[in-house]
Amino acid sequence: MTTAAHGAESRPVEDPRVTVVVASRNRREELLASLARHRAPVVFVDNASTDGSAEAVRVAYPDVTVVRLRRNMGAFARTLGAARAGTDFVAFADDDSWWAPGALAAAASVLAAHPRLAVVNARILVGPEERLDPVCAEMAASPLPRPDGVPGAPLLGFVACAAMVRTDAFLTAGGFDPVVRFPGEEERVALDLARLGWAMTYLDDVVVHHHPSPRRHAPDERVRAITRASVLTGAMRLPWRRAVARGWRAARAGAPARAGLRDALRE
Repeated sequence: MTTAAHGAESRPVEDPRVTVVVASRNRREELLASLARHRAPVVFVDNASTDGSAEAVRVAYPDVTVVRLRRNMGAFARTLGAARAGTDFVAFADDDSWWAPGALAAAASVLAAHPRLAVVNARILVGPEERLDPVCAEMAASPLPRPDGVPGAPLLGFVACAAMVRTDAFLTAGGFDPVVRFPGEEERVALDLARLGWAMTYLDDVVVHHHPSPRRHAPDERVRAITRASVLTGAMRLPWRRAVARGWRAARAGAPARAGLRDALRE
């Protein structure tokens, strides 16, 4: 893999404690449009794109650090980006998402004020109409006990494109791995962070914008991929009875889920 050094310092830096890490594959136009919105140093990890994404970023944004992978590593690319960041905190973004003005500094301040907090998950507003992502309502209503002094709603999971992490905690927990890859990569990280004693929280007053790319998995393909991730995570981290139960549920859940189960079993 190759890199490009940070270029001109024209990009606004909202909080020097934060780096934005973006992983992308073959979505050059969305990527180029979203990179301009990040108010922090950016590490872009290119997942073996064939559409010239890496070259286009180097030309359009010479201040962005580019890490080009020889093969698609899925969400593991974010871990490689976080390892390159060199800042206390890393905010993840996809090629179709960005943190609202003020959000990076707000999330970093919360992490800095609470030493056992590893993840801040922002409120996600979807599309130009800024619809609330339904998962945010679920996170806000979390029934988990709240750790003393930690603001927001306690979590045992998060949405990667709207998460800021404490870099050392994230990397110590293994980061996103090359086995689960994408999507559904967050569960294993969240389980390992919790096992290590780290807290995670949802903050409704910190905002991320997500304008989903039209180049996305078809619904059946997404079910297949998420099932694969769920079964693999269960096999790696859950008691064997619960892991097997996940497999049985997938086997009875329809053709896309069964395909995901077969993918997981092969691995």
